[in-house]
Order: sequence, then structure tokens, then C-alpha cells
Amino acid sequence: MNRWQEMYRQKLASPEEIVRGIGSGAICASTCALGEPVALAQALAERVEREGLTGVTHHMLLTLQNLKYLEPGMDGKMNHVAWFTSGFARKAVQEGRADFMPCYYKDAPMFWRELVAADVFYATVSPMDKHGWFSFGVSASVGRAQLSRAKKVFLEVNEYMPRTHGSQFVHISEVDAICENNRPLVELKEAPLTEQDKTIGNYIAELIPDEATIQLGIGGMPNAVAQALRVKRDLGIHSEMFTEGMVDLIEAGVVTNRKKNIHAHKSVASFAAGSKRMYDFLNDNPGVEFHPIDYVNDPNIIGRHDNFVSINATLEVDLIGQACSESLGPSQFSGTGGQVDFVRGAGLSKGGKSFLAMYSTAKNDTISKIKPVLTEGSHVTCSKNDIDCVVTEYGVAKLKGKTASQRAKALIAIAHPKFREELTRAAQKLHLIP
Repeated sequence: MNRWQEMYRQKLASPEEIVRGIGSGAICASTCALGEPVALAQALAERVEREGLTGVTHHMLLTLQNLKYLEPGMDGKMNHVAWFTSGFARKAVQEGRADFMPCYYKDAPMFWRELVAADVFYATVSPMDKHGWFSFGVSASVGRAQLSRAKKVFLEVNEYMPRTHGSQFVHISEVDAICENNRPLVELKEAPLTEQDKTIGNYIAELIPDEATIQLGIGGMPNAVAQALRVKRDLGIHSEMFTEGMVDLIEAGVVTNRKKNIHAHKSVASFAAGSKRMYDFLNDNPGVEFHPIDYVNDPNIIGRHDNFVSINATLEVDLIGQACSESLGPSQFSGTGGQVDFVRGAGLSKGGKSFLAMYSTAKNDTISKIKPVLTEGSHVTCSKNDIDCVVTEYGVAKLKGKTASQRAKALIAIAHPKFREELTRAAQKLHLIP
């Protein structure tokens, strides 16, 4: 047994033993998505309830399963702060039982280094190697920044967490305690693509040149774009999230990364969530590197790639070109995430393009998602000055370089036909068009 293995043995404990050292008022921070330490978070929530602790805070981005801290009655005891509101945390946030953190994703590490200090950092990691290093696996975005000022560092080792390449590791000497929780990672089921998804995907794919470097967001429309890109050559990947469709493109030989200006021959991402097939693909794969989000999402880094293309979804767009991608009126639905980072980064790229995609309507064609003005209380995600292209199943509206009047006309042209006359009258009333 070498020095690091002995240190590991000495620091090994049960989740229940580890959380005994967390008291009322503690600020706890976890990495995003699959990096959440499920056993530790659950043990802490149970202790909070059992022993009457109060004011414990759990910071987390993109919760991917139901855990006790999200249950009604836990607010005031163990308070969840969502840095991107997932479907599992959405109800708690919307009901005021949980809070959320407004933030450009690229700025999250800076927040932890300069603005928000954690008492406890905890995360799920891959098993330790012979040199004493753990990989943050498919959740590499903010871990190093979160632990930089933490008073205590706890790791939950899971043999199912892929060991990924890149720059995000933590050493046994930095850790106060370790538990083991070998359970398969949560798998995200992909929703079947609709005909609208496929149509939108084809519109976007037609505008992506060979040798482009791409970023894909989460959801049906970005997945449809990935499928439509199978006819392209020598694409590259630089994306905050590594998606299932990217595995398909790499295995099909469409993504080679050979033409990237930086990180040639490497796909670059910050986190991933998908199927077991994806996790197996990423495990010990030197062709994919995971780096911190303040690097991956830095618009200046993104802009160093020629022909960079960003594809994301939005919820609604107004006639001047403001996009709300994160709330339903004032009700928080998701988060800013990295959408703005990549829209701005693509704008700095030679030949770059960015697309915000959405269906033209909601609720069985009764509501237009292109609106005269955004729904009252909506959170503006992308400003009118940042947006490049908006896409619906009726076409692509190129907004960058267009006047207010030209923008309104272009957006009306890709609205659902039943709403175009109404939108035209509204645009005239707003003095956007004569």
C-alpha cells in the first residue's frame, strides 16, 4: 500500500459520519449535474431534519434527481440554491421553497473565488489513481473554484463516474473525508424528435459549413441539428455540455476536430449527461477533454475558433429581438446558463454564427412565441444587441445587422401564419413598421 492509498484508507468514512461535522448555517457547494454527491446530500438532509438543524444551504447547478432537500418543509432547514433550475428543482424554486442564483455560467467560478465562500465543498468523483488523483469526471465546470476557499472538502467516490481527461482533478491530500457510493449514474432519456424539431434542425444544419466548430445546448432541437449534421465534414466540438448527439457525430467520422484553431484533435466540454453508452465513451478517452467553465465558456476563447456555431433553445422572442430563455413571465423555469456566453463568443469568431431555436407557438397553436413585447416579468436572457439568428419551423430570421423595422418584419415572417397579421398590427402600433 503506497502513501496515497494509506491516506485514502484513513479518510474513508460513511456518509452519516462525514455529515456530522456540518452544523446549522453551513454553506455547502456541489458541482453540477452528475457531480452531486447523492449519498452525502441525502445523509445531510436526513440529519438536518432529525436533529433540527437550520439554515444549512446547498448550492447546486442542474439537479438531476429527487432528493430530500427538495421536499416541502425543508425550506428554512436545508435551503437549496439552484444555479440552473432543472425539472427536479423547478417546483421548489417557483413556490419559493428554494432560491436561484442569477449568473452567466462563465462567471460561476469567479463567484466562488470572490463572492460566495463555501464552508463545505462536496462532489462525486471517479476512483483515485495510483498517484492520489480523483477526476471530476463528467462534472468539471466549477469544482476547483468551489473548493478553493472551502473549509472542508468531502468526496463521494463512485466507480461508475468516468475518469475524464483535461484539467479538472482533486488530490487526496486536499480532502478531509471520503465515502464510497457505487451506483450507476442517472441516465437522461432523449425525447423523440418531432417533425418541427427535424425541420428546425435542417434549417440550421444547412447554414453550418464543413470544418465549423459547434456548441449544442440541451433538448430536442439541438439533438435534431446533430442528426442533420451527419452530411458534414471535419467538424469540431467546443461546448459547455457534451451531448449524446456528439457521440454519434464522432463515431460517424463527422467530428474530427482536425480544423480547430485551438485544441486540435480534441473535443472540449465542461460537463456531460446522457446515457451509459455516453459515459462509457467518455471514460479514459483522450479525444475528449473537460475544462473549467470559465475557460470553456469564455467568449474570447470561443471566438478564437473560426466558423464557430452556437445552437441553443429559447422560450420567446419579441419583435425587437430580445429573447427570454429562462422564465415563464416572472416564474423561473431554467437559467441563463452559458447561452449568452456562446452567443457572444460566436459573435467574436471569424465566420461565426449563433442560432436561438424555438417552436413558433405553444399550447396547441394558441399562443405565439414571437410576441410584440416579452411576457410581463420575463427575464431577458439574450439582449437584442447580442442575438444573431432566430429559428422556428417556418424559417430563419437573421437579426444581426438589421434595423428595428427589418427585425420585426423578419421575425413576423417566421411566426405561425395565424399570428402574422396580429403581429403586423402590433408592430405598426409600436412604430416598428409603417
